[in-house]
Amino acid sequence: MKPRVPRPTSPEDALPDSILLPAGPFPITWRRSKRARRLSLRLSRAGDSVVVTLPPRVSPQTGLSLLNAHRDWIVRQLQRQPAAISFAAGSIIPINGVAHTIHHTPEGRGGAWIDTDHKLHVSGDAAFLGRRVRDFLLTLAQKRLGQRLQELAGRSGFAPKTFALRDATSRWGSCSTAGRIMLNWRLIMAPHFVQDYVILHELAHMKHHNHSAAFWTLVDQMCPTRNEAELWLKNHGLSLMRAG
Repeated sequence: MKPRVPRPTSPEDALPDSILLPAGPFPITWRRSKRARRLSLRLSRAGDSVVVTLPPRVSPQTGLSLLNAHRDWIVRQLQRQPAAISFAAGSIIPINGVAHTIHHTPEGRGGAWIDTDHKLHVSGDAAFLGRRVRDFLLTLAQKRLGQRLQELAGRSGFAPKTFALRDATSRWGSCSTAGRIMLNWRLIMAPHFVQDYVILHELAHMKHHNHSAAFWTLVDQMCPTRNEAELWLKNHGLSLMRAG
């Protein structure tokens, strides 16, 4: 048996996976990009890590120096992040854009259900409440978003091959060249006009697999409320991405 030859190490292998902030360690995501023209530092879309992007000729040590020099900036950015939506008893969560209060109803049956007073009742042991809320939203998203996709596809003349939900923290949807549309299940918490915009956005990708001027012209034709929906996502999307 030949001895295993160790894989050559690179400077990236020695980079830390977190940075120490006053509140404790905070995750770092290192990215080497051939297309990046400059070294950059940003928070991830979900706000759960700081992303350092290294252009081809920039050393990891330079990226680390930038990171350490901007600790205060990272702290300020984190302080500006909206609070995550909690799936806990007493919490208020949006469903189709409407605020609902989570009520633990241990003696109830059926997992979770909504009453006429915009209360989301969750039965069973309190230890499983968060999971049951998530399962309820996933089931609702599969039904509501799936039906709406079919309706809007029929109106626009597009015919997606398949539909699936995804659990993403940075994207609301995607459309493959094969016609497979995937939507973020957290979209079920957004208002209907925002859901429609994301669905129509992905349907437009069935004709234009890019973000060209022709693509946006088509989106505007199909979705007159595009600007309002984008503004809503800009103001509230991060809270939904961090829900759970």
